[in-house]
Amino acid sequence: MLNGLWLSFFVVATVAALSRWLLGDDPAVFAAMVESLFGMAKLSVEVMVLLFGTLTLWLGFLRIAERAGLVDVLARLLGPLFARLMPEVPRGHPALGLITLNFAANGLGLDNAATPIGLKAMKALQELNPSSSTASNAQILFLVLNASSLTLLPVSIFMYRAQQGAPDPTLVFLPILLATSASTLAGLLSVAFMQRLKLWDPVVLAYLIPGALLLGGGMALLAGLSASALAALSSLMGNLTLFGLILAFLLCGALKKVPVYEAFVEGAKEGFEVAKSLLPYLVAMLCAVGVLRASGALEFGLDGIRHLIEWAGWDTRFVDALPTALVKPFSGSAARAMLIETMQSHGVDSFPALVAATMQGSTETTFYVLAVYFGAVGIQRARHAVGCALLADFAGVLASIGVCYWFFG
Repeated sequence: MLNGLWLSFFVVATVAALSRWLLGDDPAVFAAMVESLFGMAKLSVEVMVLLFGTLTLWLGFLRIAERAGLVDVLARLLGPLFARLMPEVPRGHPALGLITLNFAANGLGLDNAATPIGLKAMKALQELNPSSSTASNAQILFLVLNASSLTLLPVSIFMYRAQQGAPDPTLVFLPILLATSASTLAGLLSVAFMQRLKLWDPVVLAYLIPGALLLGGGMALLAGLSASALAALSSLMGNLTLFGLILAFLLCGALKKVPVYEAFVEGAKEGFEVAKSLLPYLVAMLCAVGVLRASGALEFGLDGIRHLIEWAGWDTRFVDALPTALVKPFSGSAARAMLIETMQSHGVDSFPALVAATMQGSTETTFYVLAVYFGAVGIQRARHAVGCALLADFAGVLASIGVCYWFFG
């Protein structure tokens, strides 16, 4: 899938460049494409420098939380909920702890760190699966919630914004929180409908209603604020949450007699190993996207969508953010490349860049998650997993556009 997607970028770019040369008498397009290749390769290294630090930092703190027992506490707290949502998984099964840790990594925006944990969780669920090739209900729910990716603290997106020179990298904190909540809710409801899960069960409602009330109350409070006040509050909440979480990890580790420095270094080494393996993928995707933009193909496609939006009488400022949404279900690296390219082309705090960043944080890479997680355990029949995950993606994209008009429009 990724082979075809990556190759198609170059094929489409070549066709567009030939058209500009032969029909538009613009031979300079080839020079622009070559220049973009080298420019994006350089940008990839610049992004990786900060990515090394970010992954190393957060996997270090996550290891402290793990050794302090915070993950086990979360697993026990969520045990009654999972007993209703995943009735075939016994209480106390190792899969529940791994699922919790996976959600924690996704919640922190560490999608690269979440993947190996998620693979372990899927393998643990496969041990309970009576079929070797058909996805179980528990596996489908886990995959859809993973694809919807409830991102409470999008550290990676903050990092990309910082690398591109954003004066306030956490500006998109609240928009992402609202958009990712919408995508996760859509994913959960769709799976519950297909699997006939009893969401009105008193135990399930005891978990969902407080969260819904908290989110609804927060939105009610935000409704009366101006766009500038919303942006300022998003920044404040993002920074407070970020530092508060670090402090909580350290204090819990100290109280549990965890050697916090050694634990941090141990996790940081893992983060370094994860980060260094990403550079080839980042170079590949950024260069492909750069060639696509330099050839004029990307702008041509966006112009077509823009004309349709204008014909419908809607505002078109969000259209320049759509490349991130369109490739996100297929490739996380391609979506990151599109996000970075949008920031480069329009400005890191431009409306399209803010919408693209919110879209990036609202969902995960559906087909990639499907291929990797189900492929790792030999699942060939996904049942309703794809439809539910794509519905969550669509809800996240729509919510991202709406929330950004609310906050920044």
